[in-house]
Amino acid sequence: MTSEPSFTSLLASARGSAVAISAPEIRPLSYDGLRELIKKTVKALNGFGIGCNDRVAIVLPNGPEMAAAFVAVASGSTAAPLNPSYRADEFEFYLSDLGAKALVVEEGSASAAIDVAKKLGIAVLTLTPTQEEGAGAFNLSGDTQGNPERPGFAEPSDIALILHTSGTTSRPKIVPLSQKNVATSADNIAKTLEFSETDRGLNVMPLFHIHGLIAGLLAPLSRGGSVYCTPGFNALKFFAWMDAAEPTWYTAVPTMHQAILTRASNNKEIISRHPLRFIRSSSSSLPPQVIAELEATFNAPVIEAYGMTEASHQMASNPLRGVRKPGAVGVAAGPEVAIMDEQGELMKPGEIGEIVIKGANVTAGYENNSKANEESFVGGWFRTGDQGVIDKDGYVTLTGRLKEIINRGGEKISPREVDEVLMDHPAVLQVVTFAVPHEKLGEDVAAAVVLREGMVATEQELRTFLSNKLAAFKTPRKILFLTEIPKGATGKLQRIGLAQKLGLS
Repeated sequence: MTSEPSFTSLLASARGSAVAISAPEIRPLSYDGLRELIKKTVKALNGFGIGCNDRVAIVLPNGPEMAAAFVAVASGSTAAPLNPSYRADEFEFYLSDLGAKALVVEEGSASAAIDVAKKLGIAVLTLTPTQEEGAGAFNLSGDTQGNPERPGFAEPSDIALILHTSGTTSRPKIVPLSQKNVATSADNIAKTLEFSETDRGLNVMPLFHIHGLIAGLLAPLSRGGSVYCTPGFNALKFFAWMDAAEPTWYTAVPTMHQAILTRASNNKEIISRHPLRFIRSSSSSLPPQVIAELEATFNAPVIEAYGMTEASHQMASNPLRGVRKPGAVGVAAGPEVAIMDEQGELMKPGEIGEIVIKGANVTAGYENNSKANEESFVGGWFRTGDQGVIDKDGYVTLTGRLKEIINRGGEKISPREVDEVLMDHPAVLQVVTFAVPHEKLGEDVAAAVVLREGMVATEQELRTFLSNKLAAFKTPRKILFLTEIPKGATGKLQRIGLAQKLGLS
């Protein structure tokens, strides 16, 4: 790959007749078909007055059209995928904040985004699927708005993708990612996972999030592999899709892997019929106990990786070949990764501090937010906000988000450490440890637990179990039993704000 990659170079080498995108009950789209669709879409956007660096919000359900629309729109303008389940006020915030020039919705869509776009004077473009041309193929229709300033295909320095940070503790920040950022990250992931044209990915990740867009979609496409696009994660349908897609791999977040495992024993035949080359996990920590269960169930290595939006996803990954360390998120896999202290000095192996990164996949900075940029960039390094340690072999272990570390009267507690010990209890399926306000200590420790089906445990039993393995100050004062722990839009368990959601603050 050249030193200045873009979407165009990323998709240039795949064999034309090879399958690029497939989906349930639709004939697949070849790479020739995908490249033709991209050309047609860029030309259509130019006809609507939209060119390079003009922002196009995409509000489509998960599936082949969303996958193809992202790749096509980002090839000649700036794609801004939004969660289709947002409410009107959320769409108003994001569409205004983005400065969107157009909104893409599916024909017949009842999305609240349409009325918001009309109110804001944003052009609405209608996507009509043309399934006879292959999975994901479509036509765009809309009103012409004059000529674009820069028609044609985007250059490596142009902005390909705009996403917002999750904004759990503050106003979401705009993260612009250039063609070069995104294509570099896709290439990094493809190298880590040794993708080739024989790979078939089963995508269950949402395509409005960096994990699904880059690891689920662009990385395999960069090597001529195919992506089977589902309507989104559904544990009840996962094994039927696995039978239809005949995948060689899939990527997901921990809660999805856990849901898949609960149904795996009834689908052993399907698992043995379609052996996987590997399973990938990212977006939040995968408990070592779940890694062991996944590897035993699927007889395939589980590759845990570490990513974030500002890095166009991947920063570190356990290697496909060589040592995989459960509990660690692997070695640097693209950008440089280091540990920094509070004074901005780099630290030695074994010392705990803030994880920092730099590389061609890292955003140049947040948009219209000089304060955040001053705080986030130190001496060329980007501060991730994650606390961690790098061992002598270069393996990175996360000890928690700096904002999530519990400060109990001056004692600092990593909630992840408590999670991992609780996961060792045979009755525990899922757990999230979190801070609750305390009038004297400032914060105290609490945990929300989901038990395995048919199993029972009491709060006292779990606290006794922990007392043999953890210091007393780390043991949760309160353990709540829930049928489900609140999750974010991508399926990540929500630690920040959980006390408030559960009425404990």
